[in-house]
Amino acid sequence: MGELSGKVVLVTGASRGIGAAAARAMAAEGASLMLVARNSDAVRALAAELTAEGASAEGMACDIAEFSELEAAVTATCGRFGRLDVLVNNAAVIEPIGALARSDPEAWSRAADICFKGIYNGLRAALPVMRRQGAGVVINMSSGAAHNPLEGWSMYCASKAGAFMLTRCAHLENRGAGIRVMSLSPGTVATDMQRAIRASGINAVSRMEFSEHAAPEIPARALVWLATEAAADLAGEEVSLRDPEIRARIGLPPAAPR
Repeated sequence: MGELSGKVVLVTGASRGIGAAAARAMAAEGASLMLVARNSDAVRALAAELTAEGASAEGMACDIAEFSELEAAVTATCGRFGRLDVLVNNAAVIEPIGALARSDPEAWSRAADICFKGIYNGLRAALPVMRRQGAGVVINMSSGAAHNPLEGWSMYCASKAGAFMLTRCAHLENRGAGIRVMSLSPGTVATDMQRAIRASGINAVSRMEFSEHAAPEIPARALVWLATEAAADLAGEEVSLRDPEIRARIGLPPAAPR
């Protein structure tokens, strides 16, 4: 019996990076999974891989910037597995990177629809289901960028700051309904996002070597832990993997010094 046996989990942005690593980690702990991303081929391939290994998983295309598509994903999850226990609001983009004064309004707005409205759309689609069940966990992916302005990252920083407040509002409104809403700030992680950041050459993060970033399996382990009752006392909180006490509770090694 794994830590998530009997639980049904929906992961957004599951085609690669943290989302794909989380899917594998949660499948290993017995969860049934609905994996969504804009890249339908990738999530369906991952679902097939996990199914071949004995898990119960399904993949479907979903643009989280569109509420109707996330609502359809939640409906499909409940239709396939009977319920929804955990939502991992993971999908995000970093680009456009560049000076605010020279930014492209259409690209900036589209990216904010993914990074900020995508979190809202996930909450709005999942919370009614969880309220009817009387139970559920929502984990929103956060970032240190929610609290610290970084040159060239106006969209990402502002969106993550908004998502942080959405987490707190959702917790306030649903804490008496058996629902736990929290966020995870994973630090920098070795994903394709970091390759785009490095290519930009803007701000100190772009000058970090790829080897300095944490492997995606680290936040994936944290997401498994947050989905369990072991993290029940952290409802409404932003959980940072830079916190040594949190890492010790999860069973992660100390973070590399910076």
